[in-house]
Amino acid sequence: MSDTAVIPAIIAQGVATFGHIDILVNNAGIIRRQDAIEFSEKNWDDVMDLNIKSLFFMAQAAARQFIHQGHGGKIINIASMLSYQGGIRVPSYTASKSAVMGVTRLMANEWAQHGINVNALAPGYMATNNTQQLRDDEARSQAILERIPAGRWGLPADLMGPAVFLASRASDYVNGYTLAVDGGWLAR
Repeated sequence: MSDTAVIPAIIAQGVATFGHIDILVNNAGIIRRQDAIEFSEKNWDDVMDLNIKSLFFMAQAAARQFIHQGHGGKIINIASMLSYQGGIRVPSYTASKSAVMGVTRLMANEWAQHGINVNALAPGYMATNNTQQLRDDEARSQAILERIPAGRWGLPADLMGPAVFLASRASDYVNGYTLAVDGGWLAR
């Protein structure tokens, strides 16, 4: 049994609990840091399996449920500023997050006819466990902060407003878009 075999049961549990589902936020993700020249196949597969494979099949299961319910729904995928950039020392993370932006567009193209909006948020440097190593490296952290016009690491709370917008009726005509929430990093 593949890891994705449990996904329909997760959706079914949500329907059993709430009677329907309206919104999916695909937020699971991991990162592995190592120079590309030394990057292992296991690290590659672990990141790709969670960051894009699981995201795709979770969105697929939600879209099937939305179509069954007959009133559409909202899917918000979590991309990254590395969906736009190459990064360093994170080859599978960069590949997976670039794939998130691409598959978000594909899903929007195919599922809009069913009233399903598929968009993504692309967080910048956020103060989370994924960036702990970077924040602990004083020189690297300072270099990052110097490039962010907002002058600070993002907080998970900074994603709340954009997520609420993409989950709401206010975004009904927004589809296939990846919204950067990065303190201005990509603007530099």
